[in-house]
Amino acid sequence: MPKVMKFLNSLMYSHLHSRTLATILCLFALQGPAHAAPVEIDRIVAVVNNAVITEYELKGRVDKAMRQLAARNAGKGGALPPRRLIEKQLLERMITEKALMQIAEDTNIRFEGLALDRAIARIAQGNNMRPEVFRKALEDDGMNFDDFREQIRTEMTISRLREREVDNRLVITDAEIDNYLANATSATSQRDEYQLAHILVLTPEGASPEKLAELKAKAEKALSELNAGVDFSSVSAAYSDTQNALQGGELGWRNENQLPGLYASALRNMKVGEYSSVLKSGNGYHVLKLLDKRGKDVQTVVKQTRARHILVKTNEVVTDNDAKTRLFLLKERIENGTDFAELAKLHSDDLSASRGGELNWLNPGDTVPEFERAMDALKPNELSAPVQSPFGWHLIQVLERRDQDVTDERKRLEARRAIRERKSEEAFEDWVRQARDRAYVEYRLEE
Repeated sequence: MPKVMKFLNSLMYSHLHSRTLATILCLFALQGPAHAAPVEIDRIVAVVNNAVITEYELKGRVDKAMRQLAARNAGKGGALPPRRLIEKQLLERMITEKALMQIAEDTNIRFEGLALDRAIARIAQGNNMRPEVFRKALEDDGMNFDDFREQIRTEMTISRLREREVDNRLVITDAEIDNYLANATSATSQRDEYQLAHILVLTPEGASPEKLAELKAKAEKALSELNAGVDFSSVSAAYSDTQNALQGGELGWRNENQLPGLYASALRNMKVGEYSSVLKSGNGYHVLKLLDKRGKDVQTVVKQTRARHILVKTNEVVTDNDAKTRLFLLKERIENGTDFAELAKLHSDDLSASRGGELNWLNPGDTVPEFERAMDALKPNELSAPVQSPFGWHLIQVLERRDQDVTDERKRLEARRAIRERKSEEAFEDWVRQARDRAYVEYRLEE
């Protein structure tokens, strides 16, 4: 049947005699019952540069979003947003995704094959499942595994794009840190942390006053619905332009000094459960919800660990089993008297190899959780078994531990981290908006 359809389509551009066409149509009629059900044909709902978004893709995303919203609203009794509103919001997010993925493709950022399989395996491991069990669980929940795989590929690609285009270009100066410490409330041993959710209505670069008024009215309508008692996750899904809008727009716990000044000023006078007014920034209009608030004790004396390691990275050639086997053999050689530092220089894929694998003194939180858990379980001079992290496989040795007063050092380190997080968030939002504005977009979604 597909071959026949393909041939019929080609007739649209041919000059076959009408009698020939009639003959073909008769032959086609003989292929099946006269009353065969019509086949729904997919169509294009948006063009983004040289890529398209189809109705099938959009419908799949909308169906998934409606299921998620129904699950989040279960037991709350609130009405779900109109499907048409969710459809428009999701189409905008898909357009932005397409624009970003094309930038990644054009600049050779790709995640395929083994790298993608390993990422999904780590997700399965995080859910305490084997990959095949994890896949079945997804399919039992009604999720197509190929769609899930594509979603993970998109998230990994955009994350790498953000790292390259934004995070790696951020510069934090000593003057910024000095100014931060001079003005921050973090001068005391107590810091306020906020658990937030947020709605963002993006404004295009160079938007006209009329367009800005229209978008502000959209944000005010969202706030009006929140004040009328509509569930935040439903309003977020219907109005917000953030990538996590379908997850309720939650930002997690943020230290006050990691937040944009616009947010921090609004939150100081808010109670848990309250909403902010509509806030205007360079990127758009924001509405915040304060989910929770707490004070954070800041440790000035911490237990530091001096450690070294050998890292074997995995790739298309070096498998997990290869890496583990190599490290077990190196461990055996070290236990038989071979110098750790010499083997690190020869075999480690980390930048620390030139220092014999030395990582110097580490504070809690300085390394990824998998590495830190294994390191903390070791006694001085003890060797770990091979340990897996997102960077590959490690052989770790603890050299010594100490309690260290890091008041000033810690303050500067946390100041740098807070400034970086704040600048990164703002810079990425701005970069995404510019990438979206540069893209050629043609809408074909019927009203």
